[in-house]
Amino acid sequence: MAEPQSFIVLSLVFLGAAVLAVPVFRYAGLSAVLGYFVAGLAIGPSGFALFTDANALRSFAELGVVMFLFVIGLELKPSKLLSMRRDILLFGVTQMAFAGILIAIVLWFSGFAGAAMLAVAFAFALSATSIALQILDERGAMGSAYGQKSFAILLFQDIAVVPFIAVLPLLAIRKGQGNGGGVLDALPEIGLAVGAMLGLVLAGRYLLNPLFRLLAKAGAREVMTAAALLLVLGSAELMHKVGLSAALGAFIAGLMLAESNFRHQLEADIEPFRGLLLGLFFMSVGMSLDAAVIRANLAVILSAAFGLIALKAALVFIMLRMGKLGFSEAARAAILLAPVGEFAFVILPLSAQFGLLRPKTATILAAIAALTMFFGPILAKLLEPVLAWRKRRRGKETTIVEDFSEAHGEVLVIGFGRYGQVVNQMFLAAERDVTVIDRNIDQIRSAERFGFKVYYGDGRRLDVLRAAGAERASVIAICVDDREAASSIAEMARRAFPGAKLYARAYDRTHALDLMERGIRAPFRETFDSALAFGRDALMGLGLSEDEADELRDDVRRRDTQRLNKQRDEGIYAGMDLLHGVKVTPEPLSEPRREGRNITAKTPPSRSVAGAEEGVTGESS
Repeated sequence: MAEPQSFIVLSLVFLGAAVLAVPVFRYAGLSAVLGYFVAGLAIGPSGFALFTDANALRSFAELGVVMFLFVIGLELKPSKLLSMRRDILLFGVTQMAFAGILIAIVLWFSGFAGAAMLAVAFAFALSATSIALQILDERGAMGSAYGQKSFAILLFQDIAVVPFIAVLPLLAIRKGQGNGGGVLDALPEIGLAVGAMLGLVLAGRYLLNPLFRLLAKAGAREVMTAAALLLVLGSAELMHKVGLSAALGAFIAGLMLAESNFRHQLEADIEPFRGLLLGLFFMSVGMSLDAAVIRANLAVILSAAFGLIALKAALVFIMLRMGKLGFSEAARAAILLAPVGEFAFVILPLSAQFGLLRPKTATILAAIAALTMFFGPILAKLLEPVLAWRKRRRGKETTIVEDFSEAHGEVLVIGFGRYGQVVNQMFLAAERDVTVIDRNIDQIRSAERFGFKVYYGDGRRLDVLRAAGAERASVIAICVDDREAASSIAEMARRAFPGAKLYARAYDRTHALDLMERGIRAPFRETFDSALAFGRDALMGLGLSEDEADELRDDVRRRDTQRLNKQRDEGIYAGMDLLHGVKVTPEPLSEPRREGRNITAKTPPSRSVAGAEEGVTGESS
């Protein structure tokens, strides 16, 4: 495309390449990320040359990474972030420090030194956030142990990028490539960056919720979408203007709205833009691969790419194993974090711009980084059969594999514990075709002895749910006894399988409210109905008739449902007036200015007035 092309023609080229390449890789069981890479390589300068300026495209395509981190922020509540602080500091700092040191040693032996060595070591120590999170999302493994550890490391890396990019000009100054100055000269910029972050946090805390409530009352769906895009792009641009990462700004904005009632609406509005732009980013990385440079330095680039993957994977594996993570999960996290991160494509060009690297060296290093991103999803896919072979060889779970070839039920039951077994009996009694999955090997073998077919599979993984027939199921019953897993499955299934009716087992009242926030309309608390049945029989033991006991049971159930809905909308302490035995004393909003008089002392109330008073008393009780 030597001559300028219209926006429509460019859009057709990119959309056509994605539509052709991505489904092929998905049908082959590979990651969609790999499909985008190949599509970009095909239309780029090294392929059919339909587009020749990958750098011009990437500045626009990086909006996909920005929106992706906004959605991640929406899904991660601040309380959850605080609970992860140990993993973020421990594993994040350890990975960055040791990976940077080891890579710097290799670079020193390769002829790098000083600021250039530091810049490249930091860039190569980073991991590909978008690829890792995309793979975790496809597997539904975000809530797993290795998913949480991986996310903690990725989050620390994204935060660490901010000060490093700010320090890059200072490294150039020390090398003599910039105008004079020192650390003190950077203090105003640092203060401005800190102030911008605090301003963004305060705005998210106190302004965004009232703003979205106001827009929701207007009833215009397109305005809500426009506001969501304005929020993401505005917070990203604010951080960019003060010298910080645009992706970090979007993440903070999402984090501030994680507790908002509009969280799901915002996520739904952003999702189409996020998916397309993130795919565009991966395509731009594929386009940036210069075939001429790669051919001229093929041996060096390939050996460096695979050596870098091996070094980073080994480091993460050893670190997580020392952190008491299982072999399989540590291996998955190690491969997941091995590819070089997206910010390498920011740091390396900046280093060349500041004179830390020669342009040709920066191109070769970018090709190495791009190849690690290319091979990362392939290695993550190839790892799974290796881990399955290891399990079989060790003699554990010998005959249990993920095989859903016969799974085609109209009902999908996730979890076959004491609760799931009873639920399954209801479906079988109605002669419905049921598929049951569970990840407890002992439970599966026990079910086989009694003649039940239970498939082995982790319901927290989206690919497992799809393989088990969730897309065809009319009903998905979430019966697992792990509250975090149940919440994760519920939210994932609501987004991925909108045609299925979702029913979920709740551990307690708090968990029920959490499930309601994630889209489950009426969660079933595992002890509630049995407690009602217990109370009903006990009342009959006290001498009440069966009808009276049934009426009281139904009254408690009705009040509890009303209270649960109130708590969902107004907070955990709402609906206390619905509880039996709790007296709510009405209080005036303001103190009366003068003492009241008894106006009924001389005149008895009429029947209508007395009836009204009785109604008020009954309502307040």
